[in-house]
Amino acid sequence: MKIHREGTNILILLFLVLGVLNIPVWLFMPPYIIPAIFSAISIIMYLFVFNFFRCPLRHYAGPRKNMVISSVDGKVVAIEKVYEPEYLKSEAIMLSVFMSPLNVHANWYPAEGTVEYVRHHRGRFLSAYLPKASTENERSTIGIVTESGMRIMARQIAGAMARRIVTYARRGHNASIDGHLGFIKFGSRVDLYLPLDTEILVGMKQIVRGGVTPVARLKPPTEK
Repeated sequence: MKIHREGTNILILLFLVLGVLNIPVWLFMPPYIIPAIFSAISIIMYLFVFNFFRCPLRHYAGPRKNMVISSVDGKVVAIEKVYEPEYLKSEAIMLSVFMSPLNVHANWYPAEGTVEYVRHHRGRFLSAYLPKASTENERSTIGIVTESGMRIMARQIAGAMARRIVTYARRGHNASIDGHLGFIKFGSRVDLYLPLDTEILVGMKQIVRGGVTPVARLKPPTEK
């Protein structure tokens, strides 16, 4: 299991801090029951953070043309028609996936194409489950032109626990389903904005995996 680069320094620092805290507990707090409990709590805490920063290697084996793949691991919490004023500037289908702290938090590109737009917005840290989190929370917007010339958008959204969004995508970058567009630390959500005639392949509350689960099929201009 690979550890994401965003977690390497955090895990090293946490290991050192927990080690420093455990040494005096074992030296100066007999009997052994209290140090044992303290060490057990430290191990559980470390394993929780270690689990959060895991980064499985994934390769999408299915057809890629006109396909939209989930950007993240989590649960589908919204599929609805909205107006998207920032990049698409039109009505679109918003498909939202919520990540709990137990999910992998690496973010994959949802489709093959080219990054056309990237912008970070400061904001609040409401629960990522709330509908208004899409427009009020700290967030990053990534606009992608697919290989068929269609525009779609991914939005990384910070949650109540997530205080840092990392976006690797840059304008002009190639977008690949197997590539990471970013990372969100400690619980969050990613919204995908797709054309209205997109065929949605998942349902509400469905569990999806980033870089693996097809969530939609785009209808290219030749099929309209």
